[in-house]
Amino acid sequence: MMPVRVRLVEVGARDGLQNESAVVATEVKLGLIGRLADAGLTHIEATAFVSPRRVPQMADHDAVMAGVPRRPGLIYSALTPNLVGFEAAMAAGADEVAVFGAASESFSQKNIHCSIADSLQRFEPVLRAARLRAVPVRGYVSCVLGCPYEGAIAPAAVADIAHALYEMGCHEISLGDTLGVGTPGRTTAMLEAVAARVPIAHLAGHFHDTYGQALANVYAALQLGVAVFDASVAGLGGCPYAPGASGNVATEDLLYMLDGLGIDTGVHMDGLLAADRYICEALGRTTQSRVARACAPALTA
Repeated sequence: MMPVRVRLVEVGARDGLQNESAVVATEVKLGLIGRLADAGLTHIEATAFVSPRRVPQMADHDAVMAGVPRRPGLIYSALTPNLVGFEAAMAAGADEVAVFGAASESFSQKNIHCSIADSLQRFEPVLRAARLRAVPVRGYVSCVLGCPYEGAIAPAAVADIAHALYEMGCHEISLGDTLGVGTPGRTTAMLEAVAARVPIAHLAGHFHDTYGQALANVYAALQLGVAVFDASVAGLGGCPYAPGASGNVATEDLLYMLDGLGIDTGVHMDGLLAADRYICEALGRTTQSRVARACAPALTA
């Protein structure tokens, strides 16, 4: 049964902008985040407390967290791969943190330079520290429907790591089709395997749109009762360790579909389109959102 309300987790400011080749100015990031908040989004992934050497786009994490607009009910999350990152995120004022693993051994080695088992051990101190401070932790699982190095990923492998993260204390597990190779049938099979070990209410979908299947995969997940989805304004994103992968499903496109299904999100399209125009002008690029492209003539007439 489809949910009547869906929570959108906006990842454009982090997952989207971290893949830009030129460093995006802090004030541009804050301008984007402010517009996203004004559009009604209540969960925004603002930055990542990772090594500036490895991810220079996120080197300004302290300044970003210091400058975001604060209001009741608005959650700002940040990626924290280890205890050092967690402590820095807490000092900067993050409301929620996230750890990120993979369902593929090869991708885990490429992305975070350790095995899946080692990655789980690395997360344990973060989860312990978060419990002591009553800070919610979100868990990401990459390559749930395919890996650039191993090909298809068995649903059981996804279920194993999702269950491990849930047992460790992650309140929500975001299942990422990092390559964007999934189809509705494969999405359904993967989610059924995971839902057998993690309650569906604690699962989220994170779909890239490389083959134009992201919305179809979201629809398949909705039919199983998934009610949380990650999305990126203007379809920003990609992955440096997943050659050929396109950006995340565009928040505007996802909202258009959810509105058409009568599913409430609390997000309004005009605000999202304003955020889309702002960031695309700042980056000097064209939006990947189909909705934004369709609305452009009317907006400029």
